[in-house]
Amino acid sequence: MKQQTRFSHLLKSLIVLGDYFVLNATFLLVFFLFKSYLRGDVISEFRSLFLALNICYIPGLLIFKIAIHSRVIYADKIVQNIFYVILLHFVLFTTALTIFKIQEVSRLFTISLYSLLFLSLVSWRLSIRFCIKLYRKKGFNFNLIVIIGAGQNGNALYQEMMDDPGYGFRILGFFEDNPVNIPSESKLLGSTDDIEDFIRDNEVDEVYCTLPESAEKVIVRALNFCENNMIRFHIVPEFRRYVKKQMELNVLGNMPVLSLRNEPLQNPLNRFSKRTFDVISSLLFISTIFPIIYIIVATGIKITSRGPVFFKQRRTGKRGHEFYCYKFRTMRINEEADLKQAIENDPRITRFGEFLRKSSIDELPQLFNVLKGDMSIVGPRPHMLKHTKQYNELIDKYMLRHLVKPGITGWAQVTGFRGETKDVSQMEERVIRDVWYLENWSFFLDIKIIYITIINIFRGEKNAY
Repeated sequence: MKQQTRFSHLLKSLIVLGDYFVLNATFLLVFFLFKSYLRGDVISEFRSLFLALNICYIPGLLIFKIAIHSRVIYADKIVQNIFYVILLHFVLFTTALTIFKIQEVSRLFTISLYSLLFLSLVSWRLSIRFCIKLYRKKGFNFNLIVIIGAGQNGNALYQEMMDDPGYGFRILGFFEDNPVNIPSESKLLGSTDDIEDFIRDNEVDEVYCTLPESAEKVIVRALNFCENNMIRFHIVPEFRRYVKKQMELNVLGNMPVLSLRNEPLQNPLNRFSKRTFDVISSLLFISTIFPIIYIIVATGIKITSRGPVFFKQRRTGKRGHEFYCYKFRTMRINEEADLKQAIENDPRITRFGEFLRKSSIDELPQLFNVLKGDMSIVGPRPHMLKHTKQYNELIDKYMLRHLVKPGITGWAQVTGFRGETKDVSQMEERVIRDVWYLENWSFFLDIKIIYITIINIFRGEKNAY
């Protein structure tokens, strides 16, 4: 344990030093590149500028703590953390410039500095995270783990820990009174009566208890022993088998209460930031590129088939609200448009419509839905009314996906569940991903989904038909 703690402190120090190197190197590079554009008083105050730059970075490090060394942390969280650090630095640094009366720093200089700084810090920290995971995969900086309970709960935990060697978990084995399904690659260390003796004789960093609540005496005894011997103790609740999501722990008086679902978009500030991004993005696209695309697409549609340029269809939105979803028309006029989804080699689709679908250009009119507030750029895809009714009867908790606005693109679509759903199991997987999205939303997750969507458009998707 002491060795792991020393490693964590060493790593934090290395990351802080690396951050400051990136900060100062980026500043010096941008400063000398734009030196000819800066006023003389800015250059003369270089020392004050340099000092303010470094001091203003400290609060960000203290408030948005470094967690790259954590066993489980995802890249989008690292990027999100860096964004907040830089945002706070920008506020403090521009305030410092006002205090020092250095007010003639050009906007181009500031934009260039923070853009390059963001990209440099992201590259630096993600590289460090990659190196840490590689180091742990080689068998270093591991935590020694024992698991109490080898039932379904314990086995599921074991698989999660072993799925990614980069987590750095080394499982010594299980304690179980009724051993039945011990994983073949692991081992039985003894019964629950042997826990204390084993921990005394061996170096153990963490204990994970997966026993049911009925084993209260065993759990309490193990917990107290670990607490008294400075061993980290974790309880994996048995209900994880049917509640596979993050939950929020609250306290009602002296009673701990687990809230089943805490959606980030319940926070008004998060909803405001998402809506602001939707409005600005859709307005920019509609007022610049869309008119050109419309002229080209409208010409192609009119030449290849009779009928209107736009196709509108009633679909299910947030909280079951119905709305008209807009698309460029890709099919010949037919009576099954509101009843039957598009399938591979669908005879209703025109040749030009096939191109629009493959390139996802047919979805662009939904930016008007975004502007109206019926949709968001990112969210669960809206389904036609018939499918909403049908799948609600077949799939448990299907309607949960309607707790947020539907989107032009979504997490399910960029993770392989786009297009036709040939059986109920495919829709179930789509719903699982949609619910995961609303429970794990962040601004950077939206950016990540948009980025993957754009990459997939250029790469081509086999399910885009």
